[in-house]
Amino acid sequence: MIIPELPGFLSNLGGAEYKGWIIALFTLTAGLSRPISGRLADTVGRKPVIIAGSVVCIICSSFYPFISLVSSFFLLRHMHGFSTGFTPTGTSAYLSDLIPADKMGAAMGILGFFSSLGMAFGPFLGGYVASWYSVDFMFSISVLFSVVSVAIVFGMKETLVQKQKFTWKLLKFTKDDIFEKRVLAPSVLMMLTVFGFGTVLTVIPDFSEFLGLKNKGLFFSVFTVSSLLVRIIAGRASDKWGRIIVLKIAITILIAALVALSLADSFATFMIAGVLFGIASGINSPTLLAWTVDLCNPALKGRAFATLYIAMEIGIGLGALVSGYLRGNDPEMFSVVFLIAAFFGLIALIYVFQQKSD
Repeated sequence: MIIPELPGFLSNLGGAEYKGWIIALFTLTAGLSRPISGRLADTVGRKPVIIAGSVVCIICSSFYPFISLVSSFFLLRHMHGFSTGFTPTGTSAYLSDLIPADKMGAAMGILGFFSSLGMAFGPFLGGYVASWYSVDFMFSISVLFSVVSVAIVFGMKETLVQKQKFTWKLLKFTKDDIFEKRVLAPSVLMMLTVFGFGTVLTVIPDFSEFLGLKNKGLFFSVFTVSSLLVRIIAGRASDKWGRIIVLKIAITILIAALVALSLADSFATFMIAGVLFGIASGINSPTLLAWTVDLCNPALKGRAFATLYIAMEIGIGLGALVSGYLRGNDPEMFSVVFLIAAFFGLIALIYVFQQKSD
């Protein structure tokens, strides 16, 4: 909901040249918190980890309207990253406890469907509320959605059978908690493919304005809606045909989407690129999640998902930093940053062709 408006919000604070850090700082904290969330999900339980992330959203979104300094804004973005560091890890582990292995792709597709539904509705609603009311009111609405999410989780049954009581010692982690070596391949692919997502999150709001679009969240809504249409189908396809072949298709479409963005000079081309980007994301994400479950130690699902999501944060963060730095405020650099993201997609395609078919 708030992402499309954050570049303008930061510019009003006098930090226009630091737009690349909006996503990068968020993902940095998310990545640093993943080992903790993974360990807690495997010990204390899935529910507390999910709730912790939502509570961070409530607190941070409540403080945005009171920010008046660039430094305060980035401190808050830094803290906000804990939400993504916790909630998806707990949610993915929770779902994997409920689903048999031969239906894992379909299940992750359903999870992705509802995640994408929020990501499609959020930017559109955020852009509408900010345009017709105020950015501060938009932050208040985001708080409301986070409160509702906490209420829902309280009504769910914990799926972790052997739980431990929380102690501060659980917050200490070793290198083994950071990396689950069994899920290296999906993690590498996640990092390479979401580089483009970090680029899109950072650059698209300005690119939308450059093309004359009033609602800077429109692209996000279009690519997310298109991802909705393929997520469940893609998850089932990976169960039937295997993870590798489906990933080859997804990454090829991703490259095409980013190249189309680099060439976009009209509303139609821009929207076509958004549709392709959504289809690629809708196929890629549930397939990588299901492949992670296939490869991981069942007793370390939290750690496995934490590893995958750390790779995701690295990829998004790098995409945001590189695109933000290169783009600056020069409209001539839009094509360049999208082509760089497409190059990372090409590396991912080469890597996946080196993997053994499953």
